[in-house]
Amino acid sequence: MSETRPEHSPLTRVVDQAVDEAVEERVDDAVDERVGEVLQQADSSAQDADQARAVAQQAQAGAEQAELGAREAGASAVTAASLVAPPDDPVLETAVRRIEAHVDDDNPFGRPGRPLAPRSPFRVAFSAALGVAVAYGLVRALISVQSVLVLLLTAAFLAIGLNPAVEALERRGLRRPLAVAAVLSAVLLFFVGFGFAVVPPIVEQAQAFVQAAPDYVRRLQDNGRIASLDERFGLLQRAQDLVADPERIGLGAAGGVLGVGRAVFGFFASTLVVFIVTLYFLANLPSIKAQAYRLVPRSRRARVGLLTDEILTRVGGYVAGAVSIASLNAGLTYCLLTVLGIDYAVALAMLVFLTGLVPLIGATIGAAILTAVAMFSSVQDGIIIAVWFVVYQQLENYLLYPRIMQRSVDVSPAATVVAVLIGGALLGVLGALLAIPIAAAVQLVLAEVVAPRQDAA
Repeated sequence: MSETRPEHSPLTRVVDQAVDEAVEERVDDAVDERVGEVLQQADSSAQDADQARAVAQQAQAGAEQAELGAREAGASAVTAASLVAPPDDPVLETAVRRIEAHVDDDNPFGRPGRPLAPRSPFRVAFSAALGVAVAYGLVRALISVQSVLVLLLTAAFLAIGLNPAVEALERRGLRRPLAVAAVLSAVLLFFVGFGFAVVPPIVEQAQAFVQAAPDYVRRLQDNGRIASLDERFGLLQRAQDLVADPERIGLGAAGGVLGVGRAVFGFFASTLVVFIVTLYFLANLPSIKAQAYRLVPRSRRARVGLLTDEILTRVGGYVAGAVSIASLNAGLTYCLLTVLGIDYAVALAMLVFLTGLVPLIGATIGAAILTAVAMFSSVQDGIIIAVWFVVYQQLENYLLYPRIMQRSVDVSPAATVVAVLIGGALLGVLGALLAIPIAAAVQLVLAEVVAPRQDAA
């Protein structure tokens, strides 16, 4: 049985309509009330903003009045001080500068002035003139202190190259001063050992050469080709007269000793300067980097720091790679000299190690020295050493050196060879040493700074 829905009576419809009208009226009243509150809050906020603006204007006016009063007070103080103190009193001049610069606790050197407009004609002209003057003065200064600059560059290069060893000791718990002392002590011990190993053989060989000089002259006289040349130029007679005259030898030796003494003194003085400056750079490298980073805008400081740290790491990798190559060359040379039975194998191997640190041409220098030394004992040994170094140098220059540098410094083999050639032509041995680290730095800057900007353009 289905239910039937009751129909609304007229009274019910009237009641529903009255209820709806009451609800709508209540909602309208609530909305009007809320809108009124919002408008009232907006008016209150506007009044507060006007009051804050008025307070700010009053504060600015007060600050301007205070600044004007401070200037007037400063001028009065300067006038009063000038009446009491002599006109050239340095204390008065300092007091005047402090007053004019508005020195306070927050600004011990005075408040900075308002910056000039970026496109101000005065600023543009002044910047251009200052840039030209600074560039000219810098070039003249570099030319006049070229020798000192070479020593500073050498010390900086050594400090950056030895820094990875210092940081490795720091990671093992050693404080930086002790780590620096340990690394430099090891370097100093190596050079002291090198001196004790090389100097006595050189002195002994020089004495033996002086004693055997007459015999060498007689042997040359017995040689047919040398005799024919002697008939034309008379070289052997001059050599024999020189050997037979002790006074002439003594005078020549005295002059030579003075020249050698000056050269040795200059070498040791330069070495001492490089050692002291390297010690300073190595001990203060973190603070030097921090001060240098402050010259960079804060927005770019972190990125510049990362790039600089990577460049320093690559320089350290270059030094490690160069030491590895020189050690390999010295080890193989020591084995060859030991097999041939040549005296002073340790000293000669250490000499090869030092010359091997010079890129590309270092092995050639070491080979020439060793070949000349071996020729005095045996021509056959000299030929063997010459052939060995010719083969080894080709392997080192075109196989070992570029590959090791590519792994340690991340520089391509072609760039390595080109950089060394250009650096050697510009600054000699120092340029050859600095060429590969500079090439690594340029390559990193091009890849991380220049290339992204070109891609985004």
